[in-house]
Amino acid sequence: MAVNKPTGDNARKGAVKKRSQTKTTIGGVTGYTKRDRSSGEFMAVKKPKSAKTAAKKFKGVRVEKKNKTKKKR
Repeated sequence: MAVNKPTGDNARKGAVKKRSQTKTTIGGVTGYTKRDRSSGEFMAVKKPKSAKTAAKKFKGVRVEKKNKTKKKR
């Protein structure tokens, strides 16, 4: 028997489209910074729990790709 989804459960389906995250270095350890794409404002930072491990990514937020430019000779 099919069951309908509960409405109003605040569950997100898919990616958060108006935000992105970028990899940063915090005290020599990898962390992630969440950024608003429309204003460019940095919103939150995920710091690593210990100095030996990297921080986890934000759920459902796309990762910015780094621009690799070629040198012209």
